[in-house]
Amino acid sequence: MRNKNGMMAEKIKNPQNIKTSDFENNWHGLYLHIPFCKQACHYCDFHFSTTMKYKSELVDALCQELILRKEEVSGIVKTIYFGGGTPSLLTFAELNQIFQCIYENYSVAESAEITLEANPDDLSEEKINELSKTKINRLSIGVQSFFEEDLKLMNRAHNAEEAIKSIELAKKFFDNISIDLIYGIPGMSNARWKKNLEIALETNVPHISAYALTVEPKTALAKFIKTGKIKSVDDEVAQQHFEILTETLDKAGMDHYEFSNFGKPGFFSQNNLAYWHGKKYLGIGPAAHSYNGKLRSWNIANNNKYIKSIQQNELPHETEILSKTDRYNEFVMTHLRLREGISVNDIEDKFGIEKKVYLLEQAQTYLKQDLLLLESGFLKITKKGKFLSDGIAAGLFYIEE
Repeated sequence: MRNKNGMMAEKIKNPQNIKTSDFENNWHGLYLHIPFCKQACHYCDFHFSTTMKYKSELVDALCQELILRKEEVSGIVKTIYFGGGTPSLLTFAELNQIFQCIYENYSVAESAEITLEANPDDLSEEKINELSKTKINRLSIGVQSFFEEDLKLMNRAHNAEEAIKSIELAKKFFDNISIDLIYGIPGMSNARWKKNLEIALETNVPHISAYALTVEPKTALAKFIKTGKIKSVDDEVAQQHFEILTETLDKAGMDHYEFSNFGKPGFFSQNNLAYWHGKKYLGIGPAAHSYNGKLRSWNIANNNKYIKSIQQNELPHETEILSKTDRYNEFVMTHLRLREGISVNDIEDKFGIEKKVYLLEQAQTYLKQDLLLLESGFLKITKKGKFLSDGIAAGLFYIEE
């Protein structure tokens, strides 16, 4: 698969049968956090700044951190992901500066999936044309909704017309496009959610990510709900929307390969799959997280402090050593979200026979309730249990006394 400028966008063969063993042990991904936004979305609790004053200095710091940490990556980089924040605020020159640093210091697969998150209001035809001339071969467009009332409630910077237009323009330059949608929004009826999905499918994008709106502490949304300005999020409505989502996209031929992700065959996000399979990744930028299988680290969530530390060749991050129990619980949580589920043989190989026995014992209640299914050595979430997957995973965790 190639984007319009001829760069390869790697597909995954037989995505419906993908297993943890299909990923190399030395697999690495790069995640770059771009902490700038035009305005604050009411629901967002990610680290960002609405001032662009230090954007140039921060790009320089990102490149310096890439150099300082290159020894942490011993294998080939197979995915590069620009998240945020709003990475589409980066200029052509800034993106190329970052890419030059990556390719000079890391071994990047020729067919690496390189994704940039973008907001519709940034995606003019000129901007998309510029992006297509970089090494980016996949766009993830933050649509969230095709309706003005939803976009205003969330304080998005774009309108419904820009959402549709950005997708149509993007299709002129990129084949590999994903859009994000949010359901469970206060005031969103089932009919409006269905219409959102109909519009999304009419665009013929090959990948859709859909997330339930969550109320995070210290966000504007939490404050508005507390003061009664906005109605509270209704879990029952969110579950109805989730059921509509899975049914609608299944009928449209979109594979539900992970709880929040749907794709046409050959267009599953390698970045998403690697994350849920517990593969290694290096997080660059303020508030970015890294994971190497045994350690997790995270950078300071402050742009100025991050920049000053990197300028002094100091890494401003904290590190957590994951215990075997932590790794077991994470394995259960992430793999249960995937369509293939948890391999009980993998549990035994990685964590011992005791954990395998424990897992199957804990699963009995959910198996009897038809929330889990044990099939060909894989413990899977059933259709009935999908919306409850996080709670079911917690019930399978090993709790040390």
